[in-house]
Amino acid sequence: MQDGDQRFVDSIVGAVRAALGPRDGFTPLHEPEFRGRESEYVLDCVETGWVSSVGSYVDRIEEMLAEKYGVERAVALASGTAALHVALLVAGVEPGDEVLCPTLTFVATANSIRHAGATPHFVDAETRSLGVDPAALAEHLDRTCERRGDALFNRATGARVRALVTTHVFGHPGELDALRALADERGLVFVEDAAESIGTTLDGAPLGRHGRVATLSFNGNKVVTTGGGGALLTNDAALGARAKHLSTTARVPAENFGFAHDEVGFNYRMPNLNAALGCAQLEQLDDMLERKRALAGRYRDAFSGLDGARFLDEDERTCSNFWLNAIVLDRDRAHLTGAVLEALNAADLMARPLWNPMHTLPMFTACPRADVAQAEDMARRVVNVPSSPALADPA
Repeated sequence: MQDGDQRFVDSIVGAVRAALGPRDGFTPLHEPEFRGRESEYVLDCVETGWVSSVGSYVDRIEEMLAEKYGVERAVALASGTAALHVALLVAGVEPGDEVLCPTLTFVATANSIRHAGATPHFVDAETRSLGVDPAALAEHLDRTCERRGDALFNRATGARVRALVTTHVFGHPGELDALRALADERGLVFVEDAAESIGTTLDGAPLGRHGRVATLSFNGNKVVTTGGGGALLTNDAALGARAKHLSTTARVPAENFGFAHDEVGFNYRMPNLNAALGCAQLEQLDDMLERKRALAGRYRDAFSGLDGARFLDEDERTCSNFWLNAIVLDRDRAHLTGAVLEALNAADLMARPLWNPMHTLPMFTACPRADVAQAEDMARRVVNVPSSPALADPA
C-alpha cells in the first residue's frame, strides 16, 4: 500500500477512535442492551406458563406499536422476513407478479418477494441516503413498462408490476414523498420495509405509516429487539385483520373445540416470551434513541474535517435513529474499502461493508432490473462502524 493510502486508512481508524473514546477490548457493531424490565417480564411468562404465541405481552406489544406509530393495527410476528412476506400477500401481490425492490437492501427484502411467488425487479439507489432513487425509477418505468387500465406491466416479461418496496437503509427514509407519489401515479402498492428504522421520524411522523403497509424487524442487532421477531403495521383495519389471520395458521372458530382453517396460512406468530422482551425494550426506546443520536453526532464531528470520506447523515426533515452509522469513502478511495475494513477489525472495532447488491446474488441474477450503476458504486464505498447506544455512555 502506498504511503498516502496508508495514511488515509489510519485516519479512518483514528476518526472512529475519536468518536468512541477510550475503549477496552472488542467493540461490536451493534449489541442489544437490557437495562429495563426485561428479566421481570420474561420471568412473568415463565412463572405463569404463558410462553408461546398467545399471551398478554403479545397483545400489549401490538397495542404499544399501534399507539407509537399512530396506525389502526400492528401485528406481532416471528421475524421481519415473515412480516414482509405477509405484508406482500395482504397488499395483493400474486404469484407471477413483479415487485420493484431496491438492489441495495438486506436479502430478506428480496427473499420475501420470492416467498410470495413474485419476482423482484431491482432498482437503483440514490447516493445521499442509499434509498431508492425516484427519478431514476420513473425513467426506468417509462422505458420498460406500460399502463393497461389501472395496472402497470413490464413490456419485456408481460408480468404485472404490482408493488414498490422501499427500504429505509440504516434508519434513513430517503426520498419517501417522491416514492409514494410515484407509486400512486403508476398504480403500485407502496410497501415500507422499515426493518431498520424504528424511532426515525420524517417531518415529525414515524416511518412505517407512509405506505399501505409497513414492516419492522426486532432481530438481535436492532435498536429494539425481541431476540427474533418483527411486526406489520397498517392503517387499513381489514388488511391488519387479514394479516393476523394468515399468520395464525388461518384458523377459524370450529364446533366441538375442533380445528378448522379456511385457507393456507402460516405459523408466523410472535411468542409471548419474545413479546415480553419487546415490551420492556419499547419502554426504553426514547433513551436509546437519544444516546444513538449523540453517538452519531460524535461521528459527524470526527469525520467533518477528514479528506476522502463522509459521514452518512440525516437531512433537515429527518430525525434518524442512526441504526448503523456509516462512512462513505470518496469514489477515488473506493479501492481502499477492504483495507479500511481490515484495519478497523484488526483494531477491535467491528466494521462491515454494505450488502452485496441483490442482483449479484446467484438466485437473483436472472431477475429484471434497472440500470443500477449508482447502487453498485455505493456498495463499493460504504463502511458501517460500531453503533450500539451504550457507546455514547461515559467511558
